[in-house]
Amino acid sequence: MAEKKLGVGFIGAGGISIIHGEAIKANKNAKLVGIWNRTRSRAEERAKQFSCKSYKEPQDLVNDPEIDVVFILTNLETHLDFARLAIEKGKHVLIEKPVGMSVNEIKEIKKCAEKAGIICMPGHNVIYEDGILRIKKMIDSGEIGTLTSFYYLFNAFHSEELAQLYPGVIRQILTHHIYTMLYLAGDPKQVMAMKTCLHYAKLTREDIAMVNLKLENDALAHLEVSFAADDLSSDPWTLLIKVLGTEGSARYSWQDWVLAKKGITHSRVYVAYPEGIKNEVNHFIDICLNGGKPLSTIDDAIKAQMIMDAVELSIENNSGVDIKFT
Repeated sequence: MAEKKLGVGFIGAGGISIIHGEAIKANKNAKLVGIWNRTRSRAEERAKQFSCKSYKEPQDLVNDPEIDVVFILTNLETHLDFARLAIEKGKHVLIEKPVGMSVNEIKEIKKCAEKAGIICMPGHNVIYEDGILRIKKMIDSGEIGTLTSFYYLFNAFHSEELAQLYPGVIRQILTHHIYTMLYLAGDPKQVMAMKTCLHYAKLTREDIAMVNLKLENDALAHLEVSFAADDLSSDPWTLLIKVLGTEGSARYSWQDWVLAKKGITHSRVYVAYPEGIKNEVNHFIDICLNGGKPLSTIDDAIKAQMIMDAVELSIENNSGVDIKFT
């Protein structure tokens, strides 16, 4: 007799839910039971796409006994309320990044999860990619020697119509850079940042930002994120991560796996992106069933938000900002 699959519910049915839905479909130990979305027609559309239920209210979803875990895939400002709703019903939770609007919100989510004794995992998908895991092993084993510098570059044009759905490149994308830096290179102790807006006609938020950081071991990190332009050169920096050390180096890029198709947000399908989410989902399902820890925890999400706050303070004050996690 086949074992019961872990029942999954989605709160949120936007574009990212398609990738999560495909990841669940490919996992032999999980089943997408149902979806709720603020716009009912969108929930019904996704439910038909994945042959699952749609719910009138989020309370209906978390009250469904068939659902064991909930994915929070909604806009950032709703994460705390929906996470609390699921946690209070004893559901394990995966929350898309950024986890919360503020450090206090993320700490509140952590507190609720610990009180309920459930798993709460941030959607830090980049670090679940095989290439990043290999770099992590190289760093931890000492193969590359002393870490000297870390780079994370992202350049993918987003139209103003698409960009208006997001809070800006710092809140929307730089989170990836920060939690990946924490995972591979460690904690920073100082940050200096700048931002600008180059191609939006109506939006006042930034479309490009650059951040320099000094890490705890005095290595330096450079993070760059842009919706302003694609990189059309022979070696595109669509997404590029580099780690340099005294005895070696490592490189990871989306550009090695590209399909000539239109993605949800990009002009091409960068295969590593959905693959990272697939690996993240597989890890989440596994620890829900068998125990274990996320590669990046809710504490890392708190640190990432503290760094984000320091980035925004550096921009506001046009100066360097010291970061203290204690």
